[in-house]
Amino acid sequence: MNFLAHIYLSFDDKEITLGNFFADHIRGNRYKHLPDKIQKGILLHREIDTFTDGHPITRQSSKRLHKNYSHYSMVIVDIFYDHFLAKNWSDYSNVPLETYVERFYDLLEENYELLPVATKGMMPYMIADNWLLDYANLDGIGRVLNGMNRRTQNKSKMNFAILDLEEHYTDFENEFTAFFEELITFSRQKFNSLCED
Repeated sequence: MNFLAHIYLSFDDKEITLGNFFADHIRGNRYKHLPDKIQKGILLHREIDTFTDGHPITRQSSKRLHKNYSHYSMVIVDIFYDHFLAKNWSDYSNVPLETYVERFYDLLEENYELLPVATKGMMPYMIADNWLLDYANLDGIGRVLNGMNRRTQNKSKMNFAILDLEEHYTDFENEFTAFFEELITFSRQKFNSLCED
């Protein structure tokens, strides 16, 4: 899953949210210096990724893209799924997305010293361009895919994936909805288990 889903699946615990958000910028076990709950957020992120990557529904979504995007397909699915989470946000939260996102950006700024270097480098762009709110519309997803393509030196051709999203929009949305219900249940169980330890 992409940024918004990882934040959401931290269940409003601030420290878990931080770890769950920036876990991709932490290699191996280089997180032992961080506060305990942030460490648990990193572990939760990894559990979510493992569950997501192996799930038959996400594999079905990825298969639709594989011919054109090869090993980038799952990355694209993560971005598509964040779009559907943002677009249908009111189905999952009573807090308006704009308010939720502003609170998250505040959380990052309040804990800036704890963020990995890569997160600190990304954060100004994320906030200035309001990536998380931008996920809710197709233009925003198009910009994300363009940015991802640039980062691969145009090798991934991910910028064209917006066309696949438009062509198979209902299929991707239905797959997201079915999968995300399962992911919420899984993540809540892992969250509870980590917090009990």
